[in-house]
Amino acid sequence: MDWLLACLGNPGREYEGTRHNIGFMAADELARREGVKINKLRYRALAGEIRTGGQRVLVIKPQTYMNLSGEAVKLAGGFYKIPQDRVLVISDDVALPLGKLRIRSGGSAGGHNGLKNIIAHLGTDQFPRIRVGVGAPEHDMIDWVIGKFSPSEQKVVDEAVGRAVDAALCLIARGVQEAQNRYN
Repeated sequence: MDWLLACLGNPGREYEGTRHNIGFMAADELARREGVKINKLRYRALAGEIRTGGQRVLVIKPQTYMNLSGEAVKLAGGFYKIPQDRVLVISDDVALPLGKLRIRSGGSAGGHNGLKNIIAHLGTDQFPRIRVGVGAPEHDMIDWVIGKFSPSEQKVVDEAVGRAVDAALCLIARGVQEAQNRYN
């Protein structure tokens, strides 16, 4: 494997379509586009493989719950000896307006517990990530991130998920700078 694409979310039907599961939505959209399945239980995650830009990419949906996402990322990345700068993470971000993307080559967790756990397990914050805006909480943070999108928000979310997938494929094929120029 040349890359690891970790799409963050929470396992279980009760979390489908929630703000915290935007990474899972991106993985599902990528799988749909590429005609692959992300359904093999490995590395404490559901896993599948795509090829893009001459690169083999392991796509995972950690099954450890958001706050323990680093366990799956470390296991999968370690098994394939994938360097941290080729571990790409897609996650939600409450600090960004709904539908806005922010691509970075590294940096802090910004209060996101899934990213915080990945940083702890990898021992570095220097890995690329695509954050998808889910809007600021209108009430309690936990209720907000595990809340579902309203019908009026869903169209914006669907478009943002598509752009996040486009950005991930661009980043893998052409690098962080090109993805930032096109999608930030």
